[in-house]
Formats: sequence, structure tokens, C-alpha cells
Amino acid sequence: MEPLYIRVHERDNVAIIVNPEGLPAGTRFPDGLTLIENIPQAHKVALRELSRGEPVIRYGEIIGWATGAVKAGSWVREDLLVLPQPPPLDGLSLATAPPAAQPPLTGYCFEGFRNQDGSVGTKNILGITTTVQCVAPTVDYAVQRIKKEILPRFPNVDDVIAITHTYGCGVAIDAPGAEIPISTLKHISTHPNLGGAPLIVSLGCEKLQPERLFRAPDLAQLQVLNNDDPLLIRMQDERGFGEVVRAILSAAEKRLEQLNRRQRTTVPASELVVGSQCGGSDAFSGVTCNPAVGYAADLLVRAGATVMFSEVTEVRDAVHLLTPRAINQDVARALIREMKWYDDYLARGSADRSDNPTPGNKRGGLANVVEKALGSVAKAGTSALMAVAAQGEKVTAKGLVFAATPASDFICGTQQLASMNLHIFTTGEGSPYGLAMVPVIKVSSRTALAERWPDLIDIDAGRIATGTATIEEVGWEIFRFMLDVASGKKKTWADHWGLHNALAPFNPGPVT
Repeated sequence: MEPLYIRVHERDNVAIIVNPEGLPAGTRFPDGLTLIENIPQAHKVALRELSRGEPVIRYGEIIGWATGAVKAGSWVREDLLVLPQPPPLDGLSLATAPPAAQPPLTGYCFEGFRNQDGSVGTKNILGITTTVQCVAPTVDYAVQRIKKEILPRFPNVDDVIAITHTYGCGVAIDAPGAEIPISTLKHISTHPNLGGAPLIVSLGCEKLQPERLFRAPDLAQLQVLNNDDPLLIRMQDERGFGEVVRAILSAAEKRLEQLNRRQRTTVPASELVVGSQCGGSDAFSGVTCNPAVGYAADLLVRAGATVMFSEVTEVRDAVHLLTPRAINQDVARALIREMKWYDDYLARGSADRSDNPTPGNKRGGLANVVEKALGSVAKAGTSALMAVAAQGEKVTAKGLVFAATPASDFICGTQQLASMNLHIFTTGEGSPYGLAMVPVIKVSSRTALAERWPDLIDIDAGRIATGTATIEEVGWEIFRFMLDVASGKKKTWADHWGLHNALAPFNPGPVT
């Protein structure tokens, strides 16, 4: 492979090295640039001499200021950059350049499970909700029994899962922010892939009582969906562990009979609600997998679907690129509101956005959170921003939506799960992350990762870096793969291996 670097924007004065093993000092590029030191793959090379204090530019944006003189052909590392301040939230452009709607994309469908409330599932699962961590081991035990003894009799049901978590008691249940984990767990428990009606296992004495997780009218409606069969099991009302387990198994069998009658039917692609997320990002993420997912996001929007992007700290430094894209000023102000909320949250913990990049991100060539954010927002494609959902709020709008979440993979995935029926996860360094309730499609930023993990990565976007595929081609590949996975025609590697991470609801409130 000849020496190759990628320069994203004509203003950029740095580029990233493409060659898998990096390049040694003395390497000369076709344009005459010569490396004066060894530079690893994905790391930045100075395209010209930079003086102290001069802006370092990637994606056409400032990612830092040089701490000293930088020679052309040298390795531009984190320690050579001063982190910029985030864009000030006052004075941002509000809905000044919303993109025009692209031509509708018609005729695309998938085979999904239509529910009584009109929602559509991509899986058919029995979910057993827990109100508190105390009952989690009991429910886990019951689920293993159900899978072994009962589920084989119901071939149309994909799985039985326990919706367990670490919330529910020992918390300030009325504190500001307490509504975030509660609403998240409520929406997950009534997920379309569960047929909209879970079983609920409570301890009895916890702070998160079932009537608090589901208000009385909600419980009444769920009871109707459950055909008036037992919906709620309180452990402290039963006589011994064996009786509790028998009660769970009996209720599960009745619910499985209902779920087994569900059938896949042809539904339009507009019924997809897709969450997008980064994990183990590298410097290629913003030029390969994330733009390809962004292209697929535009296709989904054209098909009438919903696409979510999230991760506040990985949007904060690019928010000035997004507020002009808002469909109106109210949406733009809502995006600013969520940025401000999280700024204040971090400040209360004496932290800031600079704590976001991981050692793996930096090993993969990302110098700081600014560079990471500029690559992360590529997942949002080019469509107008139609809505913003606050922390823990269920997304109901169509089109491109910002759903506020932390950037933590597990917390972001949990909060997006409250709304989505399909998940797409981009990675540069690699991650085996998965969710039991929805398919998680993995897209790699580099071909080397796809070749090293052929049984974990679903789609290789690294071909874009070497020129063997275009962003458009990989975007269409992702779009079509989504429809096949949503239809149950193809299985993601995470589902193949049963790699399903535990839920991690976001609790910004105090623990008592």
C-alpha cells in the first residue's frame, strides 16, 4: 500500500495516516510531504509548519492551538495541543439554515410485529420488569427456568429477558433528576419488542413502587393488554422462594401464550426508530463509519423513519454546527437547553467535558473531546433536526432527533432503548457491546478491526478510507442491512453470540 493520508476539509492543516502499520520517518507522500518521525495509523501529521499558538484544524474546525512550533511532517499529538473552550451557548445561530427536505424514499419495508397501540417491534420477547435490584437474582433464576422448561413450547417467541437494573431503592426518589431513571425504565418495560405489556416483579418495600413506575391508569391499561392475567408479583406477599418462582413461571406461561400468537407482518420503513451511538471511537470514525451511518440516517429520514443521535459531551463541541440545522428556533433552543443542563451537571461534580476521551480513543488518534465530537456528529447525517428529547424522555417525533443522554455506552444505550427498536453502533477500537431487547448492528471504522473481529463486526466501513467503497455505498449497505435485521432475516453478531449488556439507567440524583 502506498503512503496515504486523509485530509477531511480544505482548511485542514493536519491529516490522519491511513496505512495499517503506520509510517516511518522519511516516508514521502505523492504531494511531496515527508514524515520527519514515525507516525502510527489514525494519528495526525502536520501538513505544513505551524507556529506556537496557531490553530490546529481538522474537519475545517479548530481542535486546539499548538503549544509550540510544529514542523511539517511531524506527529501532532495530544500534548502539542491546547484544548479550546466549548462553543458559548449564548449567541448560537438558531434555525438559520435548516436543510431542505430530500425526496421521499418510498417502497422500503420490513417484517415487524404490529402492537395494539400501533407501535412496531423488531423482536418478539417476554420481558420481566423488576422495580428494584433486590429481586434481580430471583428473576434471573426464574428466567433461566422459563427458558429451559417453558419457552421451547412457544417457537414464535424469540427470548425471555429480565429487565434488571441498580435503581429502585436507597435513592432520593423525589430529588431533581429522579424522574430520569424512572421514566427510562417505564418506557423500556412497555417496549414494542415486548408487545407493550411486561410482567412486573416487585419486592414490596422499595421506594420505586409499581404504582410509581407505572401510574394507576397505566397499570390498568397494562392489565387489559395482559388479558387480566396476573401482571404483578410482590415477593413479600408470597410464602418462600419456591412460591415466588412458581408464581413467576405461571404468569410467564400465560404471557408466552399471548406473545406466541404475534406474527410478523409487512410494515413500512417509517416504523423504524433507530438509535445511533459511538463506542471505542478512533480518528477514522469521523471519516468512515460515522459518515456512512449519517448517510443511512438520511435514507431513513427520507423513508419517514426516526433516527436518534445522542451523547451530550460528544455533541457539545459541535453544537454550533447543529443549531443552524434545527427546523425552527424552538428546536434549536431545546438543543441548547440540553447542553446547558449537562454543563451544569458536570460542574456540580467538579468535572468537565475534557474527561470524556478514553485511553483507547487517544490510542486511536483522537487528541481531545473537540476532535471526537466533530467526528461523532457525522452520524447525524445532513437532514434538518426535527426534535430534541430531554434526558429520560421517550422520542415520538419522526425524522432526525437529538435524544439527550450521557456519552457512556451503557447509559446511552439504556436511555435510547426507551425509544428505539433498532440500534447501530460504530466503533474504531472495537467493542462487543449488545442489547438483549433490540438488535445492535456494529460498524467498524477500519478494515483492520473488521478483519481482526470478523465474528463481531457486522459491516466494515474502513473500505471508505482506502477508496474501495464510498460513503454512499456503505450507507446503502447499512440501510439495507437494517431492514433485513429488523425483519429477522439476518442476525447481528451480538445476537448470534448472545452478547447482551446489563441496563444502566442514568440517575443524576443523590443516593441515600
